[in-house]
Amino acid sequence: MTDDATQSVETEAGTARVTWHRARKAALVLALGHGAGGGVEARDLQALARVLPAHGVTVALVEQPWRVAGKKVAPGPKALDVGWHGVWPAFAEPGLPVIAGGRSAGARVACRTAVDLGAVAVLALSFPLHPPGRPEKSRADELLGAGVPTLVVQGGRDPFGRPEEFPQGSYGIVEVPYADHGFAVPRRAEIGQEQALEIITDAVTKWAMSLASSG
Repeated sequence: MTDDATQSVETEAGTARVTWHRARKAALVLALGHGAGGGVEARDLQALARVLPAHGVTVALVEQPWRVAGKKVAPGPKALDVGWHGVWPAFAEPGLPVIAGGRSAGARVACRTAVDLGAVAVLALSFPLHPPGRPEKSRADELLGAGVPTLVVQGGRDPFGRPEEFPQGSYGIVEVPYADHGFAVPRRAEIGQEQALEIITDAVTKWAMSLASSG
């Protein structure tokens, strides 16, 4: 169902890399950035790239310039936003509505830049509401300020913010029971790892289809 290709994109922050997982008859593009501690090999990003193209959503997995350059530590938010701005024209080129998304730090980038870039919605995977053990250092303003329809998918035991910690707002939130920040579930959990990923892909597919039909 997909025609995958890797594309290098020059940005003011350096060279970014986009891996396309294309739908044959796409209605939307979902651009997904990675977190500060890992890349596009994250289980949730890979699961979405496998599943969504069959439902008419082209998925673009984005590696930020710092990651492409082989650095171990992500730069600050401003540099991440610059890299995301620079790669955005590649997402828009097919001429379809674009959902901005990402996991952890990538979700923060998507929220901060959605309105400026013209995203139709934001998908926030494992949104880092606060540093572990530091609930007073809330980043809720980024989520609440996204300015477009937003879906949060959060692990039930995410130390960066459990679902019940999230403030009221005009966004949807889906809990993945027992899952941590990387959506890993312990062996003793009542659901298995594949079931956890299915909760993510099913919720995002349903949400994306609602966006496509309303558009």
